[in-house]
Amino acid sequence: MTLSLLQASGQPVDASFESLQSTADGLTTVEAQHRLVDVGHNVLAERHVTAFGVLMRQVRNPLLILLVGAAFVSGATGDPTDAIIIGLIVVLSVGLGFFNELRAERAAAALHANIHHETVVWRDGSRQRIGVGDLVPGDVVEVSVGGIVPADLRLIEAVQLECDEAVLTGESAPVAKTSTPTERGGASALALASCAFMGTIVHQGSARGVVVATGSRTEFGKIAVGLADRPAQTAFQTGLKNFSKLLVAVAGVLTISIFTINVALSRPLIDALLFSLAIAIGITPQLLPAIVSVSLATGSRQLAKRRVLVKRLVTIEDLGNIELLFTDKTGTLTEGAVTFDRALDPLGHPSTAALMLGLVCNESTMTPTGPLGGNALDQAMISAPDAQVLMTGANGLAAHRRCGSLPFDHERQLASVVTSRPDGTTVLVTKGAPEIVLGRCVDVPASATGVLDELFADGARVIAVATKALEARAPTAADEHDLEFAGFLTFIDRPKPDAGAAILELNRLGIAVKIITGDNGAVAAKVCRDIGMHVDGVLSGHELELLDDDALADAIPGTTVFARVSPDQKSRIVKVARRGGADVAFLGDGVNDAVALHVADVGISVDSATDVAKDAADIVLLDKDLGVLADGVVEGRRIFANTLKYVLMATSSNFGNMFSAAGASLFLGFLPMLPSQILLNNLLYDVGQLAIPTDNVDPEVLARPAAWDIAFLRRFMMVFGPVSSLFDFATFFVMIEILDASHSEFRTGWFVESLATQTLVVFLIRTRRVPFLRSRPSPAMVIIPAAAAGVGVLLPFSPAAHVLGFTTLPVAFFLILLGMIGVYLVLIEAAKARFYKAEARRAVQRPTPQQRHEHRIVRRAARFSRHTTS
Repeated sequence: MTLSLLQASGQPVDASFESLQSTADGLTTVEAQHRLVDVGHNVLAERHVTAFGVLMRQVRNPLLILLVGAAFVSGATGDPTDAIIIGLIVVLSVGLGFFNELRAERAAAALHANIHHETVVWRDGSRQRIGVGDLVPGDVVEVSVGGIVPADLRLIEAVQLECDEAVLTGESAPVAKTSTPTERGGASALALASCAFMGTIVHQGSARGVVVATGSRTEFGKIAVGLADRPAQTAFQTGLKNFSKLLVAVAGVLTISIFTINVALSRPLIDALLFSLAIAIGITPQLLPAIVSVSLATGSRQLAKRRVLVKRLVTIEDLGNIELLFTDKTGTLTEGAVTFDRALDPLGHPSTAALMLGLVCNESTMTPTGPLGGNALDQAMISAPDAQVLMTGANGLAAHRRCGSLPFDHERQLASVVTSRPDGTTVLVTKGAPEIVLGRCVDVPASATGVLDELFADGARVIAVATKALEARAPTAADEHDLEFAGFLTFIDRPKPDAGAAILELNRLGIAVKIITGDNGAVAAKVCRDIGMHVDGVLSGHELELLDDDALADAIPGTTVFARVSPDQKSRIVKVARRGGADVAFLGDGVNDAVALHVADVGISVDSATDVAKDAADIVLLDKDLGVLADGVVEGRRIFANTLKYVLMATSSNFGNMFSAAGASLFLGFLPMLPSQILLNNLLYDVGQLAIPTDNVDPEVLARPAAWDIAFLRRFMMVFGPVSSLFDFATFFVMIEILDASHSEFRTGWFVESLATQTLVVFLIRTRRVPFLRSRPSPAMVIIPAAAAGVGVLLPFSPAAHVLGFTTLPVAFFLILLGMIGVYLVLIEAAKARFYKAEARRAVQRPTPQQRHEHRIVRRAARFSRHTTS
């Protein structure tokens, strides 16, 4: 049963069937199941979520590795107690991040597994839809425009078939295919015209083929084995990376400076190294990956409940930042349940003849379970009661014999068949976009244009049909001229009752919604108005073609509907919109949407979309509903806001405390905190921040897009870091001058104070409002940070105090501490109010994308004026 593509391509189809022990009617279900056991599922080797892989990401921190090494040297050359404590704290810290990230990764993998691809296969002598993963060698499958070839195939029938093989060859031009055996010569498998390869896209035409190879044995699989699928970083990931670089740079400067100065002061080399590295680890955001993973996984689960599947978790946050959404009309503004309405002659009268022509030029077939194959309009037409009547009888559809066909493609916007009529004559039947069909006809009645305008004004979807005499052969595009107009076929796709509310909610969130459709502009505008959507303007594909990119950029803000656009024009619109600085999302479900889905900041598709669209998308909607998109936007903004809370904590109190430790080591005759105590402080602080993903977010934060601003974070650090350090130094003064503390008392007192301030200050930093009174945290956000601070207070009184280097503190210290924390929080609140007022003034001075667009128009007008007056 083994057959290579090279062998199959050069032999007749019957020989390939014999080698694969199959027939033109495919395999039986029983035989297919046996083969599935033998060859395995038709899937490529995937990167699975493994505990080891997650653990490696946690311990890959070079500072952490260096610290463990230094602790080992310390234990080997001196007292091993500190080394053991440091090792235990490192294990707990790594374990905390490991278990949270592993749980989040597994949740994401479970959601991703819900996205399935299906294909049409012949089994037991009939057409069926099965999962692509269940294909085996010998299966006979069908492919058509918009589909991804599901396995390596030897073509047995091909009708004007062209495949986009860029995924394998890098060549953008589609490759023509044929069922005729290909001479091998010295050619590689990728040069075989009689074969279609897994992963390539059907650009034009249709075909049937027998499966020769599946999974990793395909040409695509051979290339993919061993390659890591690393998609490009999103804006969210780039922001995280830049923030981490900022803190690592600060940590590097502090670490080197502290180590150098401590060595210069003749302190023990190992102690200086351990202290310096502990400071560096205290500054670096160790728990940030876990916080982000937990936030994104929680958000993905919430969206999954609303039937939204996220293929890449990080795109949830990018979804929250979108300012402009381009979407098609069908299924979003309308119900997506297209039904056939009526057939009309050129004068607008009911016409059975026009309907019969539409059925003749139809790629859908009726099965016991409903229509199969073809597009939504084909299926609606063949399902209509009037069509059922015409499909039987001596002169019915069954009496017409198809002689050849030319499938629909998005460039021609036409489909044609040559059929032999019951009377023995042969005729070309062409159907497609009415403007295109009318342009190919001769002697069109003047009233036909008026009829068409009325149909468009009523919001109907319209297809035109035309004919001409032609000999019995396969038609070509050159034949689709000099046609005789036969009439119109109309379809109804009613507006969704809740579409208007969904559009309003997206607008309230600061997102402009624009329609990109292959339908007529008048029809799309009518649907928009029916749901209460204001239509600023309509731009057709022909008009768009006349605009350069600058003119298109000027036209986009004032255009609501882009009609009769080609696939290239869709992607061009998205590219130009992104060039203006706005974050752009695109929602599409067809093969002609794939490029636009790729170039958008966030690509969104639906579960019923073509395989190409689903593969290109970042997010898949199980229901094509704009309402759930609004939920996704809010969820993305909530996740970003909560991630930013952890970031702001790391750049304020945490940074301030570590800076204080570095400064204190310069004027004290001893280390202000032992390395193990610094790491324990950092661990308890991190535990207190684990509740951040559950926190509530203020409504005004959710109402507008947000993005990473490293300059803002740097300003925040320069304001709140020193405030935190100020109170640390106040603690130093109290411990030394008032309480005359010993070394262990000093370290204990500062440990308690620093942990209390940096965990409790989160209640102020988490909101721009007055905390608790106008912005309430989640229950977990109240309990967990407070508990972490409580543990810090109790540790000096615990049995582990001596081992950790702590000692009991006098009551006076805690009384002073309460007063200092109160003053600290008041001062932070005052600094916060002043800081955000300054940021508000800064934001007013910063132009919005709309203002930048208006400024561009003014500048161009000024240049034009200078040119015309010179």
